Amino acid sequence: MRHVDFSPLYRSTVGFDRLFTLLDSLGQPEQASPAYPPYNIERTGEHDYRISMAVAGFGENDLEIESKENTLLVKGSQKKSEETDGEMLFQGIAARNFERRFQLADHVEVRNARLENGLLHIELVREIPEAMKARKISILPAGSKQIESKAKKAS
Repeated sequence: MRHVDFSPLYRSTVGFDRLFTLLDSLGQPEQASPAYPPYNIERTGEHDYRISMAVAGFGENDLEIESKENTLLVKGSQKKSEETDGEMLFQGIAARNFERRFQLADHVEVRNARLENGLLHIELVREIPEAMKARKISILPAGSKQIESKAKKAS
């Protein structure tokens, strides 16, 4: 994949640094295997989402979830246990450490996380601030005057 140079755009734009960094990182492969652990992302409501990750063999103490600057980081690390009663003939359950990053949209926050039946469920919610929500502006009828503010009347 070709590398695109965004440096000319940095000079003429303000506040789009994160966008250019995100676009630049799309062409770079992930460090870890992208297939492990498998996960689902689903929409559970208008502003609610859930990430479900298959983390069989990991306990609550083996998992770490961190949300910082529109990035959700999920880490899993297990300590190798030599406490087997017998000889391991075949090991099909992956017990390798992992690190998975998710890019979150603006105003998406982690609500909670729970581990259930080998699946890690991370609940997300998008809460748009009131100042950014669309609002209706009423149109005054022709010939009507806008009421002066109390501050002007007091002076």
